[in-house]
Amino acid sequence: MFNLKTLQRNKTVKYGVPMLLLVVGGSFGLREFAQIRYDAQKIRKRLDPSLAAKVNEQKQSVILEEEYEKLKEINLDEWKNIRGPRPWEDSKEYQEQQRRNLSKTD
Repeated sequence: MFNLKTLQRNKTVKYGVPMLLLVVGGSFGLREFAQIRYDAQKIRKRLDPSLAAKVNEQKQSVILEEEYEKLKEINLDEWKNIRGPRPWEDSKEYQEQQRRNLSKTD
């Protein structure tokens, strides 16, 4: 039948079986490493219990509704777009200049 020398000379056994083991074993190894990664992300995304106690979802919805009511009261049709200062411009001088220009136009 088959002896050890004929198996060692066979190219399928010499190259194919190790390659197959590498591919199949690698997929299992990658699955384990990916699982570790996803578990670590879940742990990082959890809120600290003391912070979770401060954050109340029902209260947050009330705050959003209050802000929406405030925005409804503001007249958004009469706004003016004012350019901010450039990095090389002095911000206080520029703001004073913008205020003077606004007071002239009003």
